[in-house]
Amino acid sequence: MSKLWGGRFTKQTDRLVEEYTASITFDKELAEEDIEGSLAHAAMLGRQGIIPAEDAEAIREGLLKVRDRIRKGEIEFSISDEDIHMNIEKHLIEEIGPTGGKLHTGRSRNDQVATDMHLYLRRRVVEIVELLHKLQSALIDQAKANTDTIVPGYTHLQRAQPILFAHHLMAYVSMFGRDAERLMDSYKRINVLPLGAGALAGTTFPIDRHFVAEQLGFDRVYENSLDAVSDRDFIVEFLAHASLIMMHLSRLSEELILWSSTEFRFIELDDAFCTGSSIMPQKKNPDVPELVRGKTGRVYGHLIGLLTVLKSQPLAYNKDMQEDKEGMFDTVRTLQGALQLFAQMIATMTVNKDRMREAVNQDFSNATDIADFLVGKGMPFRQAHEVIGKTVLYCIRNGKYLLDLTLDEFRQFSELFDERIYEVLKPESVVNARDVYGGTAKPQVIAAIARAEQELERTAAWVAAHGESE
Repeated sequence: MSKLWGGRFTKQTDRLVEEYTASITFDKELAEEDIEGSLAHAAMLGRQGIIPAEDAEAIREGLLKVRDRIRKGEIEFSISDEDIHMNIEKHLIEEIGPTGGKLHTGRSRNDQVATDMHLYLRRRVVEIVELLHKLQSALIDQAKANTDTIVPGYTHLQRAQPILFAHHLMAYVSMFGRDAERLMDSYKRINVLPLGAGALAGTTFPIDRHFVAEQLGFDRVYENSLDAVSDRDFIVEFLAHASLIMMHLSRLSEELILWSSTEFRFIELDDAFCTGSSIMPQKKNPDVPELVRGKTGRVYGHLIGLLTVLKSQPLAYNKDMQEDKEGMFDTVRTLQGALQLFAQMIATMTVNKDRMREAVNQDFSNATDIADFLVGKGMPFRQAHEVIGKTVLYCIRNGKYLLDLTLDEFRQFSELFDERIYEVLKPESVVNARDVYGGTAKPQVIAAIARAEQELERTAAWVAAHGESE
């Protein structure tokens, strides 16, 4: 039989079955990880005397040659060999002869593929944390340039209270900081070695799992062989974290789309991150944030898809679990692309400070401060709330804003008003009155930026400690 496992079979696999069940079309992405795991496994087999030392060395040299040929694009993977593991083993045997068949001693494709995915996701998590760091840095740079820029703050997409634009941007720094924190925490659950679990029950050979873990940089090994080959929690967790990141990117995308519209004109995205219309020459479309907003649903789908695949599976490995990879690969590509683009797009974004100030001067977002002013003079808040509501209604009916009113007009609604109300209502006064930890007052925002920069230093140190040199 042509199959490496074909000894028990009397017929060739139907071609349609081969095509339907083969995973090589997508799991070839695990080639580097598969060879990395095999190198450590071969070294352990030789060290333990399970195979002769010279065979272990021949396998090592053969694997390095196969890896070099893969990197050069000289190897064509075959569907008839099903998956990346069998393809590499076949090419190894072609390279060094029957000795290559000893590589699979003491392991199964079940623990082998699990190891590959742990290695793959371990690298990708570090890369994504680094990309989040770059996006946070771009947001912080824009925030530092806009600590005097006042913009309407919104609730229900209705103007609520004026805030510093820097304060708004720093909200996203906090969101992406939580995202990085979640990924860094997940690393300890990814960095666990399944190899040595065999198909489900371990192996009869005297392997040394802890040696392999040390060779591959894993912190520990799975305690239970059944769990080792059937666990996909670490992928589900990654997809959940990725979904949160995409949700945050989608929220920022929506705001960038709104802010860059003619109706807002708060920002302008660099031409390099926009496209035009095939029929309307005046158009400048924010396609990047729109597409990221759309791809968010794609990532959500991968999370729900894998949860559904796993929900009724008995222990240990089942062929259904082949469906764990494509969504993971696609999510990594989608997330990395989005983060790379967003960091550059935010860094090159132009902020229309004058337009933001104009908007602040043409609304009633300073109304709450009038209520606070009256409360400071002894009026109960609920009564002050009613007074300001009537004052705003008067302004709307007369085509005015609060700062346009004369003192006599103010005093129509309460005798407690005096000249100080005009200072209270200035946008700068409204913003800086929120001088509490986490508030929008300039000193608080500057302090928040400093804290965020310290946190970024810690993130950069984590990336440096967990990154892998080629």
